[in-house]
Amino acid sequence: MSAYDELMAFTRETEALAQVAGLLSWDQETMMPRGAAAQRSEAIGAMESVLHARRTDPRLGEWLASAEAPDEGGAAQLRLLRHDHERALRVPGDLATALARLTSHAQGVWAEARAADDFAAFAPVLRDVLRLKREEGAALAAGGDPYEALLDGFEPGARADDLQAMFDEMRPALVALRQRALEAPERAPLCGDFDADGQMRLARELAERFGYDFSRGRIDKAVHPFSSGGGDDARITTRISAEDPFNCLYSTIHEVGHACYEQGIDKAWHLSPVGHGVSMGVHESQSRIYENQLGRSRAFCHFLYGRMRDIFGDIGVADEDSFYATVNRLHRGHIRTEADEVQYNLHVMLRFDLERALIAGDLQVDDLEAAWNDRFAADFGYPVGRASEGVLQDVHWSVGLFGYFPTYSLGNLYAGCLHEAMRAELPGLDCDLAKGDPGAATGWLRENVQRHGGLRTPRETIARACGGKAPGAGPLLDYLEDKFGALYPA
Repeated sequence: MSAYDELMAFTRETEALAQVAGLLSWDQETMMPRGAAAQRSEAIGAMESVLHARRTDPRLGEWLASAEAPDEGGAAQLRLLRHDHERALRVPGDLATALARLTSHAQGVWAEARAADDFAAFAPVLRDVLRLKREEGAALAAGGDPYEALLDGFEPGARADDLQAMFDEMRPALVALRQRALEAPERAPLCGDFDADGQMRLARELAERFGYDFSRGRIDKAVHPFSSGGGDDARITTRISAEDPFNCLYSTIHEVGHACYEQGIDKAWHLSPVGHGVSMGVHESQSRIYENQLGRSRAFCHFLYGRMRDIFGDIGVADEDSFYATVNRLHRGHIRTEADEVQYNLHVMLRFDLERALIAGDLQVDDLEAAWNDRFAADFGYPVGRASEGVLQDVHWSVGLFGYFPTYSLGNLYAGCLHEAMRAELPGLDCDLAKGDPGAATGWLRENVQRHGGLRTPRETIARACGGKAPGAGPLLDYLEDKFGALYPA
């Protein structure tokens, strides 16, 4: 075997073990008995120890030094493996194991604290998580910015200052749109009997319409919806709200976007570095375009209005136009995952600033809840009522995902670019969407983005799909102004 072949055979086994570790985490969120939490933390820690040892194996460096790529795909494999190997070498094995064990435990503590609206019960374990993430960030940064080093694990090549500039560009237009909308009479939410079985039945139908392959996936319920796995085992979760079925339906469409990305990657690359979404920003571009530009479009709302009336009967909305306006209503609210397209990025900006301050040491955990509440009141104009609507609403920090939040907005930016390019090539798309058939759009995304996996860098992936046009905020801001300017005219 050549050095390249030996490297890829070894990597395939590592990827398979990583899939096992992912299944442990998926089970913890969906089916694991509550009493198994401590034991599961030990199991996840043991798996991370094995994985870290493989990712820092001295043979990897030898193979990478002498391996020759057979083709473009092989060159991408080597690029990604070098990136991951260099990062793994900077993090001590005992730190990687301790983080995996602690974050598995912290996730359960967070869930209980969230249910009890008790940040004080979560703060001690968050302090421990933050301490270890600061250590990890410092090790990865090797004298640079620890937060940026953590960010690189989710969006390779991204720079915190560039993200700040992106937010600074977006904020004025978003705030102006929000202000115009919130000065208008608030539209009422849906009203009806939205039983759980009906919500899950429609959620499964929507997942299939958006191209999710249930022979290689499944849908379960979780406190915080997520997508897990990849290739031939890509699973999703959603959650039920008796008062707001959109929570279930659009969470499902969102997670289907993630899962379809993974299912759509060329099978020749399964269990390899190229066989994953190239970054979380590109991943979020798929989930957000599925959920928003497609799922919340006027055309698709025409179809969804009829299906919801079929399943739930009277839903408290008089006609299709009113339904479309309700789906896309701007409203006061605290929860990021339930936010409209205009205000969503403002939620992300809040988290971006707070977590940068946490990693830098400028903000301490004991002051986090107050800092969150003060920032939210300043940004949104009304107070946070309880911790589950504020600092405890997201799972991310409990599992150590510092640097993840800005990829949501980066995904929105990428989705705006992809939507502009897609619409130019699919002029008849609305006719299909009105019939409940997003297949032309999802097929376009599969061909232009998803099947390539990690073949190219994140920005190159989006630029190639958009005919060579570099990604920027303009298409997203134009889309939001067109859509919400019509819904909320000046």
